[in-house]
Amino acid sequence: MTEHALRVAALAWRAAGRAAAVVLVARAKGSVPREAGTRMLVAADAVVGTIGGGHLELHAIDDARGLLRRGQGTVERHIALGPTLGQCCGGALDLRTTLLADDDPAAWPAVAPRFTLQLYGAGHVGRAIVELLAGVPCRVQWIDERESEFPAGPLPPHIERVCVEPVEAEVETAAAGTYFLVLTHSHELDLRIVQAVLKRADFGFFGLIGSKSKRARFEARLRERGFDQALLDRMVCPIGLPGIDGKEPEVIAIAAVAQLLSAAALSGAHQIAATAGLRSAGARA
Repeated sequence: MTEHALRVAALAWRAAGRAAAVVLVARAKGSVPREAGTRMLVAADAVVGTIGGGHLELHAIDDARGLLRRGQGTVERHIALGPTLGQCCGGALDLRTTLLADDDPAAWPAVAPRFTLQLYGAGHVGRAIVELLAGVPCRVQWIDERESEFPAGPLPPHIERVCVEPVEAEVETAAAGTYFLVLTHSHELDLRIVQAVLKRADFGFFGLIGSKSKRARFEARLRERGFDQALLDRMVCPIGLPGIDGKEPEVIAIAAVAQLLSAAALSGAHQIAATAGLRSAGARA
């Protein structure tokens, strides 16, 4: 369940006066099931969200329902997963459990998105990717010139449907560091979008659906148009995390989303390393 969906459920329960408790991972250290800021909503007969499952979650639910029976107060618990619960994660965390009546879900801080993505193409693979990203904290502009290709129902709030022509003009609106996935119904349209993305050269990740032969044809045409090989080497084609084979749209989508998450994790690690380097340099100065 997304952070937004949990917030919506909490607001609805609070408005209805339903007795419930909110379990918050207040702090986390080392290897733990969920990160700090994760929440779970617990009523006497229902649980919404998860703080990681297993014994940890069972203990947290028991604490929450005990608090509901008392009807007042707060529960603070420090848990070292190995010594306390016999789990092999090795980390530790602090849980804070409060009554929903004493909390305000509207004031919960938003979860930082893992990445911002412009997704070009609302065909089978595009739809499968969007279904997977519905539960991932990210921001997505889903772009296609064909209104009929988008699903009729509402999309999650972090996924924006953009029906526009020419679609490649949307590339200019993206912020630096944006991720791009290009998988339209037309190779010529793909090429126009690819050129627009490469001209920017400030993308965080850039993937193009297709085979190795498609990549070779595109590279030849792009080199003729003056694009440097070093820049072309940053284009990922075929897309998808290596080792996940299959041509079904759902399998391609799984491999592509895994690749996006991997790129986001690598980018985050580089940022942490760079920050640590700056701090170290400052300490030596």
